[in-house]
Amino acid sequence: MSSFAPTSTSANTSSTSYAEFDKEDVEFFKGISRIPYKPDAGPTESLVYKHYNASQVVLGRTMEEWLRFSVCFWHTFRGTGADPFGFPTLIRPWDDGSNSLENARRRLRASFEFFTKLGVKYWTFHDRDIAPEGGTLSESNKNLDEIVDLAEQLQKKTGVKLLWATCNLFSHPRYMNGASTNPDAQVFAYAGAQVKKGLEVAQRLGAENFVFWGGREGFHSILNTNIRAELDHMATFFRLAVAYKKKLGFKGVFLIEPKPKEPAKHQYDYDAMTVIGFLRTYGLENEVKLNIEPNHTTLAGHAYEHDIVVASAYNMLGSVDANTGSPDLGWDTDQFPMDVRNATVVMQVILKQGGLQPGGLNFDCKVRRESTNLEDMFISHIGAMDTFARGLKNAARILEDGIIVRHVEDRYSSYKSGIGAKIEAGNTTLEELEEYVQTHGEPQRISGQQEHYENMLNFYL
Repeated sequence: MSSFAPTSTSANTSSTSYAEFDKEDVEFFKGISRIPYKPDAGPTESLVYKHYNASQVVLGRTMEEWLRFSVCFWHTFRGTGADPFGFPTLIRPWDDGSNSLENARRRLRASFEFFTKLGVKYWTFHDRDIAPEGGTLSESNKNLDEIVDLAEQLQKKTGVKLLWATCNLFSHPRYMNGASTNPDAQVFAYAGAQVKKGLEVAQRLGAENFVFWGGREGFHSILNTNIRAELDHMATFFRLAVAYKKKLGFKGVFLIEPKPKEPAKHQYDYDAMTVIGFLRTYGLENEVKLNIEPNHTTLAGHAYEHDIVVASAYNMLGSVDANTGSPDLGWDTDQFPMDVRNATVVMQVILKQGGLQPGGLNFDCKVRRESTNLEDMFISHIGAMDTFARGLKNAARILEDGIIVRHVEDRYSSYKSGIGAKIEAGNTTLEELEEYVQTHGEPQRISGQQEHYENMLNFYL
């Protein structure tokens, strides 16, 4: 997850230029109909699904149920293509570049047409993506309520649901030193008030989860930082959020999204194990799970699937921000996931844990700044959805065949009996282990067969 660009640059400045997009029955994506499933499509046909068939049953559930795809609002409808080295390139015909409520309504109506034509059932947003921030908290809340009125109508009309909501606690200058970890208690209080409203909005729109991404929860210099105080304050923030969630009756799952760096030099939610350690240290492990973004995982120096595997192993995997990055670049590029190998390994984990519900696969991705056609918005999502559909089918075959699974089980078979079983049960001592070694001598060397496992995986790809 990352910040959206607050405005876009457009040559059009007259509000009358956008009058046609204010009509109730206007079509924002003219010439693009609902994306069909066409498995025999050729390589140049990009506005069709070649692998994703929502109703196809895989291991007892439909693809739609296993994959639970979601579109993020911030990159898809607030992204402009701007970067630190260039101005906006993605100029949308309905977007006048302003932060007005009228423009916010147009963006939202365009987004629901997009969700419907793409055929996804979920969306996600930050509070400040969908509604402009006002001069005061009350004004911001009023703006948000007005846009949420429209979002509620559009959800009912289309059947699209809110996978999760979140609060932007990182873009505004007040959060330059963090939100829940800010050394100024007034900033902490403001963040708490913003999350209170965010939870109320999530409740109203039927969000199935609520995400926390600590975009500024970290430090640039240890010289001016009290780490223990900041972590204690962050834990207090989560306890307050949990308490209000229960008071409100919100049934959604709280999720933390780990990231090791950017924008801070070091962020407190570095990776999955760091977050799990934080939650257990402060007694929050039964209240919060993890939303894993693989691009963040690779920034932490891990393999693409690492944090998903770790979170699932501890029953803490709640949702996935399905994207990827370019490891050779070393920053958060939020690209669409197109690697079938990565999708296959991720889907193995999801299948083994019985699915992601109430989480899903949220495309926290942005089209490249050079991909300027409206069709590119669809093509990018279609390609990623097809990639995960292939990953799902591959993973299902792997688990059905059971060959790789049995190989892994065999590798740990020494823990099924004898001294291994006692170790597994925690029912031994160092004295007993010494006696065992003196009796049995040096262990034989058993190959890890890494290349064999890689070859087996490639067989299914």
